[in-house]
Amino acid sequence: MLKSDIAFSHIVIDENIQECHSHYVELLQGERVLSFVKDDFLIEDAKAVIAEAYIAEDRNKYLILGAKSFNPISQNALLKLLEEPPNNIVFIIIAPTKSALLATVRSRLQVKTSKKKSEAIILDISLKNLELETLFNFIKEHERLARHEAKNLVESLYYRAVFVDKLILSTKECEVFERAFKLIELNSKVSTVLLNLLTIFLKKRVYVQT
Repeated sequence: MLKSDIAFSHIVIDENIQECHSHYVELLQGERVLSFVKDDFLIEDAKAVIAEAYIAEDRNKYLILGAKSFNPISQNALLKLLEEPPNNIVFIIIAPTKSALLATVRSRLQVKTSKKKSEAIILDISLKNLELETLFNFIKEHERLARHEAKNLVESLYYRAVFVDKLILSTKECEVFERAFKLIELNSKVSTVLLNLLTIFLKKRVYVQT
């Protein structure tokens, strides 16, 4: 990775938070870098980030946020800042999995995956032209997935929607993805989770056609 690759705010998915953080610090040597790396990223950490972000800078200042878990309240506190960052502020968020972050956070920044981890699966399903028959066939094909496989599938559906089909998801639609992760963690039926998730794309298609 080159320094030019991190000129813009982004999220990086890496299970080894400390190692990834050290890599960025080394890469950004000579730059203004402030780190907020914790085991658990709490609301007081978010407040510290917000305060630092609004201190004016005449060149890029990199704020590195890393944690094994991110409190939902702290993430919500950062949403406006991530959407409209002050001049010369670059955010780098390091998380062990995509599901550690709210869908609303992921929708605001580019998500990069560590080279050690597999890239998101490009699913052979068009969400912008989704039909009812395709929906049910897809659910039938994937209804017996294990929990970790189901979570990976939800991530891949999000990737397909945003980066392949170029769909603009509303805050409520992003929250449906977030709820899907939580339901899978609670051992809800994969078929039910997928049905709720994919229905939003049927509704988007009907709305566009009318």
